[in-house]
Amino acid sequence: MQVIATQHPEVLLLRPKVFGDARGFFFESYNRQVFASLGINAEFVQDNHSRSAQGVLRGLHYQISQPQGKLVRVVEGEVFDVAVDLRRGSPHFGCVASFRLSAETHDMAWIPPGFAHGFQVLSGHAEFLYKTTDYYAPEFERCLLWNDPALGIDWPLDGAPLLSVKDQAGLPLAECEVFA
Repeated sequence: MQVIATQHPEVLLLRPKVFGDARGFFFESYNRQVFASLGINAEFVQDNHSRSAQGVLRGLHYQISQPQGKLVRVVEGEVFDVAVDLRRGSPHFGCVASFRLSAETHDMAWIPPGFAHGFQVLSGHAEFLYKTTDYYAPEFERCLLWNDPALGIDWPLDGAPLLSVKDQAGLPLAECEVFA
């Protein structure tokens, strides 16, 4: 597994070793020992799978209690993925890491607990899989405003994104609940 640095030292872009031939391909998307050797000692408790149309922007989501670490990847299509450090005590508080994930590259990303996360679909549609370190708890879910100028995220938009009502109502970083 190759680790590729992002703009945040704790958000890791992971490139698995892919074995392919005329029949197709094979790779290990998760191996506890390999991840532990990279410093990711997470216990995953839930897997999620979403499908979104081109132009959909989901996020930036987090849970203020029961924070979730996420191992994310795209199995069909391509997305622009974003993580924001919301741990007030972190020297990287408010730091944004962004990168592209696609089914073609098989790259994955590790997003630790205490980060907001979101993505924008760049292809005709995208299927997004992610493992989480804690269970979904809607009562603790919060939304950081995706286009907060304080974050300076350079979304590769081609027109207005398709947003849920929840994502339209996200709060700017200055008004969000954050982690101590």
